[in-house]
Amino acid sequence: MKASSARITVYSLRIEEPEPGDIVVFISGRLSLTEFNSFSSDLRSMLNGRSFHRLTLNLGGITYLDSAGTLALYQLEEEYRERSVPVVLQDASERITGILNLLNRKAHHISPLIPPRKSTHALERIGEATRMMGADFFLVMSFVGKLLTAMLGSFCNPSSIRWREVLFYMKSTGVDGLPIVGLISLLLGLIMAFMSSLQLRQFGAGIYVASLLAMAMVKELGPIMTAIIVAGRSGSAFAAEIGTMIVNDEVNALETMGFEPTRFLAVPKVLASMLVVPLLTIYADLFALLGGLLVGVFGLDLTAHTYIQQTRESIDVSDVFSSLIKAMVFAALIAGIGCQRGFQVRGDAASVGRSTTSAVVSAIFLIIVADSAFAIILHYIG
Repeated sequence: MKASSARITVYSLRIEEPEPGDIVVFISGRLSLTEFNSFSSDLRSMLNGRSFHRLTLNLGGITYLDSAGTLALYQLEEEYRERSVPVVLQDASERITGILNLLNRKAHHISPLIPPRKSTHALERIGEATRMMGADFFLVMSFVGKLLTAMLGSFCNPSSIRWREVLFYMKSTGVDGLPIVGLISLLLGLIMAFMSSLQLRQFGAGIYVASLLAMAMVKELGPIMTAIIVAGRSGSAFAAEIGTMIVNDEVNALETMGFEPTRFLAVPKVLASMLVVPLLTIYADLFALLGGLLVGVFGLDLTAHTYIQQTRESIDVSDVFSSLIKAMVFAALIAGIGCQRGFQVRGDAASVGRSTTSAVVSAIFLIIVADSAFAIILHYIG
């Protein structure tokens, strides 16, 4: 009997019936993970249609057996015992017997070695996705409650805040992010000013490039671009850091020592982000305006004074204030979802990677949703 029509024979099966109702299957060759599915299906197809009250598996010809082959034998044994047909394993060598004894006979009740692929209807997949989204929403809201409680407790007792850690995360989130934030904002300002100048210059309205860039960057793009950069740099780092601690049982150790993990790990990260991201936003706005100034001076023949004066007339203190409020909310969302995804890690390094990716994607999604809410609220307030 071939394990597969495309491979060389690695095992063989032979059936004898010494007495009526007594089946003996002689198995020889290799039984390993590669032959798991083919061996099980071949043996079952040979036994189907036969009437017997006793099944004997002769293992004397087996030359190689691993845990997968052992599991296949035990699954077959369990299947026929449920049909009230006793199964006997005989003539196994000392080495094969030792391998058989290593595997827990109840292992196949826990999870299959090769789980079957699920083929479900589209509506079932939509329902499953909805259920998972609901469960994820519940976990996020539960963490938000814990985080708010921890933040409130920290504000009531400032001495309990780990200020050294807050300063550390302010440096990693803010100071270390200055180069990339400044470079991207400068290039964004250059691109926006150049592209808008191509259109406005046709109508002799090149001076309004300054107004367009100032309103776009200060009111919308500055906070959003800064938040997205922070989400990619720091939100992912928060999730990976806490997730690695979960995998290494360091969080369990903190709980054993009496520390509350949310207050000990999440509060410094959230507090540092809320303090430093508004400053990063101002920094990004200035570099974007600098990029527009370069285009205005060298591409539109405007003087620096004219460009700066037009920029000042286009925005006021309320615009800057609303931008800082946005940045602070975005920072709380980024740090919060990063910590939540980190605490959600279960298992191995692959779970850390998935949670890190989920932290970035979720943070960007929440930033867009929050900015949409701000746009509606500020429209009716303004």
